[in-house]
Amino acid sequence: MYESRKHRQPQRSLALPTRKPAGDHRPDWWIDRWMMDQAVRSIRARIHLERRYDIPYLAGYSRDGHVIFIDRHMPKRFVWRRQSIATDPFLIVHEAVEKSLIQLLGLHYLHAHQIALRAEQAAVRAAGIEWQAYDDFMQQYIKVIGDESLKRVPDNLDLTPYRDSHDAAELRRMRRTMVPGPKRPAKHKVYIAGL
Repeated sequence: MYESRKHRQPQRSLALPTRKPAGDHRPDWWIDRWMMDQAVRSIRARIHLERRYDIPYLAGYSRDGHVIFIDRHMPKRFVWRRQSIATDPFLIVHEAVEKSLIQLLGLHYLHAHQIALRAEQAAVRAAGIEWQAYDDFMQQYIKVIGDESLKRVPDNLDLTPYRDSHDAAELRRMRRTMVPGPKRPAKHKVYIAGL
């Protein structure tokens, strides 16, 4: 917070409002369902989605970033306020943001994960869903999936999250059950200005 000469009281203008503005006017930064749907469609056009493998921590990505894996036991939908809500779009946003930050900017997994979690949270809220309800559902499945015995882990799964989390036991379990993963070509070439 800061104060100006004109206004002696601390200003909270740096914090974004948490409620939707009244009326039809929406500021440029406002994230809505349409915008998130466009982002998910754009990500889906660039990656392959795979749901036939055991993936610890619910979801992950291939080493080359062309495939996003979602655990085969993870339900595709959950019920919230009598609505059936698809879970894949939110997991896709999280994994795509996380992999991009690690691969393109060289961020440590734990930092990239925190940013990706905020992007996932924004996507959930843009869909009109309470974050706490969604997170409670996900936590329930992280525990269930984390307790299962692994049978089919793709060999091209990026192990960076497990190494950076110092989860040696999980890494050993995963390596014992690795099977050939899908080798998919890139759907879209990425060009980064200056590189």
